[in-house]
Amino acid sequence: MFQHMFSSMNDMLDQIIEQYENADVQEKKHYDEQMNELKKVSDTFIEQWLDFEEKFAEFKEQHCELSGGSMPTASALPQAHASTGAAQQIHTPVSETAPCNTADLEIPDELASVISKGQGYYKLFMFSQAAVQFQSVIIQSPECNLARLFLGMTHMHLQNWSEAQRHFQLLIVLTDFPKWLAMGYNALGCIQAVHMNLAQAEQLFIKAYDVCPSFKDPLNNLKSCQETPKQLSLYFGSTELCCL
Repeated sequence: MFQHMFSSMNDMLDQIIEQYENADVQEKKHYDEQMNELKKVSDTFIEQWLDFEEKFAEFKEQHCELSGGSMPTASALPQAHASTGAAQQIHTPVSETAPCNTADLEIPDELASVISKGQGYYKLFMFSQAAVQFQSVIIQSPECNLARLFLGMTHMHLQNWSEAQRHFQLLIVLTDFPKWLAMGYNALGCIQAVHMNLAQAEQLFIKAYDVCPSFKDPLNNLKSCQETPKQLSLYFGSTELCCL
């Protein structure tokens, strides 16, 4: 049902895009109205999907607590590219999940739904909207490492390198979780590589690997810097994060 709906919406939008440039003033007004309606439908669907994600996550968490089972891991987030030019690509492949310590997962109850909403936007590649949610969590709870990790990753997707760097520098100070430390060092290495500071980047990739050898992205990035520095293919972190 939803596939058919979005297929029809895409077809309609394609027709508008094709005809808009040569349309007269009245026709453009009509097309603008149609696009506004399409946007309203899309926004409504996204909000309903996010509500579903929140309810589903709450149920799974409650069910896990009642059954005495272990906390489930979050589903893998989608792959995305943050290109800095034709010669450089940054990817976010799925990586294995390791257990977090209690401090890294301490999330105030009133902020859990905000993080969940931010994760929903992240999964939909709506990184600007995701950043707003995670930033609001950080303002209220600066020690929330999960939100800071997501916010740093979100800024990487948006190519906001200075903001991403700031959050990952804070993360490696605040977290004791080896995987997240490694992700922080690795992301900082990617930022240095993007700016062609390859010697610094290589040191950060080595440090990331030393902290968590099971996290393979730093070695791949180190190899890319050493072998193909003019055509970097960088992996800036795992897309598999612990759930709330």
